[in-house]
Amino acid sequence: MPSAWQKSQANKSAMGEHMRESWGSDKLHEECGVFGVYSNDEKIDVAAATYFGLFALQHRGQESCGIYVSDRGVPVGHKNVGLVNDVFTKEILARLGEGKMAVGHCRYGTTGATTSRNAQPIHVNHSNGSLVVAHNGNITNAGELRAQFEADGCIFHTTSDTEVIAYAITRERIRCGSIEEAVQRAVAHLEGAFCLVLMSSQKLIICRDPIGFRPLCIGRVGEGSYVVASESCALDAVGAQFERDVLPGEIVVFDQDGMRALTENCDPARKKHGCIFEYIYFARPDSVIDGNSVHISRENAGKILAMEYRVAADVVIGVPDSGLDAAIGYAKFSGIPYAIGLIKNKYIARTFIQPDQKDRSNGVRIKLNPVPAVIGGKRVIMVDDSIVRGTTTARTVRLLREAGAAEVHVMSASPPFKHPCYFGTDVDSREHLLANLHESYEEIAAALGADSVGYLPVEELRKLVRPKQGICTSCFTGEYPVRIPEQPLKSKFEERLAE
Repeated sequence: MPSAWQKSQANKSAMGEHMRESWGSDKLHEECGVFGVYSNDEKIDVAAATYFGLFALQHRGQESCGIYVSDRGVPVGHKNVGLVNDVFTKEILARLGEGKMAVGHCRYGTTGATTSRNAQPIHVNHSNGSLVVAHNGNITNAGELRAQFEADGCIFHTTSDTEVIAYAITRERIRCGSIEEAVQRAVAHLEGAFCLVLMSSQKLIICRDPIGFRPLCIGRVGEGSYVVASESCALDAVGAQFERDVLPGEIVVFDQDGMRALTENCDPARKKHGCIFEYIYFARPDSVIDGNSVHISRENAGKILAMEYRVAADVVIGVPDSGLDAAIGYAKFSGIPYAIGLIKNKYIARTFIQPDQKDRSNGVRIKLNPVPAVIGGKRVIMVDDSIVRGTTTARTVRLLREAGAAEVHVMSASPPFKHPCYFGTDVDSREHLLANLHESYEEIAAALGADSVGYLPVEELRKLVRPKQGICTSCFTGEYPVRIPEQPLKSKFEERLAE
């Protein structure tokens, strides 16, 4: 009887267009990372601190980045397409000046094109001053709000939903007495996922959506100085002591009087839905999100996979980087030795030049290369964080085969991806998702060229976080915790850009 591998080779021509996409398109991308500093200590260089904070968050966005510093109440900034190390030099950081506050952002856009004008933070002037906005997430009703604002005469300069947030806040600022009150009023009209870091002339303000989709935490440096970031690893990078996570719906204000929290928008009765993919893939393993160690969550995912799929094998390997922790967990529980079977080129970012059609096989070799001494002649269990479109996974399996693997069993540390995400992940269509194109795991294994495939059961996802913590699993179940748009925002905004 022919193996799944032999079947896949015989039917390679029928695998569909989804298996012939660019090798780099198979991984999920999260929208961005945000960072902010408020300091009453003149010794703290807020621009440099933000620079190092963005370095720690670089994995969250590699398309563009930016930093704004409040220099005596006047925002001075720089942003561009590229990595943090490419966009900022010592000379550019020096030109940002000195001040008490800074806001930073690194972006992977899920709405809007990849251009310098869509880079963040966004700076807008209004009748009461200026506002700098950095945003992580996706506003699901941004199209509706944008249409309303344009009907009132607003002119948009970007295709990003972050500019919609900026307009919502500045419009409210005209009607109320303080910037924090304007933020409170504005965010009440926003739907979807958002973590905001805002800078006015005198205050740094942060807030998190009432569902708590995306992470945001606060750290302290000495007395009277604070750091805020998407992940705790960024606090560690600048020597800040973790203080706490921002509550869903909470607004926190930092000014010369210290830190104060506004909880009027918090609803304790409303169930929290933190994105489960923060733990599976997006966040760095050394981060702690809402009290959960990302490393432990991923290791537990591997243990659950080992319980569900008892495969006879010689070695367990992980796909760098986010599959490594789950692979360790699988190996620990199963007793099968763990080894480093794939080496990742650490100098390649998501933005590097994609190879042409004829060179795509070489492209995946540039990023990943197998270790023949580890996998040659072995029955290999390959653990990855997820299988989205299947293109990268199929090519990685092929690399292992060519390096001499006798068998390849693919384990996904997440359930099958079947539904689009509207809350800050760049999966906006069902048509290219591998799990929707095949009726059984056997068919998926054949499409990947693997001997078998296993997925983390969706009902086991809650074991990756603390008991009773709410999580968003809509990309697996199609059950969305908030109203979703009839048409993806990316389509709406990019149609306008094309015009």
